[in-house]
Order: sequence, then C-alpha cells, then structure tokens
Amino acid sequence: MVITNSQSSTNVEEIAAGVYRINTPVVLPGDAGGFSFNQYLIVDDEPLLFHTGPRRMFPLVLEALASVIEPARLRHIAFSHVEADECGSLNEWLAVAPDAAPLCGTVAAMVSITDLADRAPVALADGQAVSLGRHSVRWIDTPHLPHAWECGFMMEESTRTLLCGDLFTQGGATLPALTTSDILGPSEAFRRSMDYFSHTRNADAMFERLAQLEPTTLACMHGSAWSGDGAGLLRALARSVHQ
Repeated sequence: MVITNSQSSTNVEEIAAGVYRINTPVVLPGDAGGFSFNQYLIVDDEPLLFHTGPRRMFPLVLEALASVIEPARLRHIAFSHVEADECGSLNEWLAVAPDAAPLCGTVAAMVSITDLADRAPVALADGQAVSLGRHSVRWIDTPHLPHAWECGFMMEESTRTLLCGDLFTQGGATLPALTTSDILGPSEAFRRSMDYFSHTRNADAMFERLAQLEPTTLACMHGSAWSGDGAGLLRALARSVHQ
C-alpha cells in the first residue's frame, strides 16, 4: 500500500492485475468506527476510473491517481449510479482528462448525465462491453439494486473483478485493501443499521445474473475489496436480504 496523502491517509493498492483501489478513510459524526470511500482505476491503453469520489474529495483522489498514471491519460469516467460519491467530481475529472468521457448506463445518461456532465456521455446498453486494451469491462443493468433506477455494475473480464458499487458496504476506516475474510457479516450489519436497499422484487434474478459472472474479486465502494468465490458470496447476500 502506498500512502499518497499523510494528512488524509489516502492510499493506493493494486488489488488485481492492473486494477488499483484508491481509498480515503473518513470519520463520520457520531461514528467512532469511521468509514471509507474507494475508487478503482484500471490501467490500460484506455484507462478507466470507476467512481469519481465526492467533489470535495477530488484533490485527494487526483493526487492518488497521479501516483499511478498521468491523469490526462484517462479515457473513461464510469460509475454505478448518480450519487455524490459515485460521480460528484465528474466534471472535475473531465477537466483534467480532456480525452475522457462519462461512461454509464443508458438510464443514467438519459435522466441525468447528458444534462449534468460538461461532456456528452457514452451510454452503455445492458450487457455491452468496452475494450480498454488488455482489459474489457461489461456493463450490467441492476435497476434499484441496491438503489437508484439507473444503477448498474461493471465486470472486468480478464481479472474477473466485479466493480460492485454499494453492494457489501462495510463500515470502518482502517480496513485492508483486499481481504479473504468475511465481509458478508459486517456489510449486512451495516445495511441493517440504515437500510439503503430498495428491496426490488427483481433482486433475486439480478443477484443470480451477477453470480453467473463468477467474479473472483469484488471491488466494493466502501471498505475492503474481497477475493474468493464471488458467486457464492453474491448468492449468500441474496438470501440474507430476505431475512
């Protein structure tokens, strides 16, 4: 792990071949355990950033990303759904990466990003893949899972890394970048304390579709990324949300 800012403890670590987790720990009011925000950088011929981080966190994330590649090299600024930590600094990234474009699902492009972004988005249909060079990402629509009509995730196919957004959100500010330990228990405890799932009736089918991708790394937006039988863990989460 490389600490890129000593004051914020923002850090970078490679969690799969060419896939880097950028992490900033934070202290939330009334929360002694802290929290964290992650972004994921895929380094390739056409580098991709998944999650921008909140707008006010942009200088920290920019500094961290610049420790890996020149920010102007970015070509894709992607995210799961429209929320401050997902795409709050989208326009700041477009300003420092003049050849980059927003990369999102068709619903996000239609209802929000065409208006919000300073550059036109590239809208991906459900199941559509984009080659970055050695890596390839595939967009999967997951409306309302865990929340937002426009929600979706990306599967990086060469490393079998599922960029799974708010699924498996874990509290805590000092968690390891990548773990093989249990994240279902902590993430479900966190979810039940402030239930942010929409509980869409289509959840089971969407969980199963994600499981069938057979990811071996789950790149979570909050807390540790996880390595192991991703299909099994996704099916376990599907069962747990019914309890």
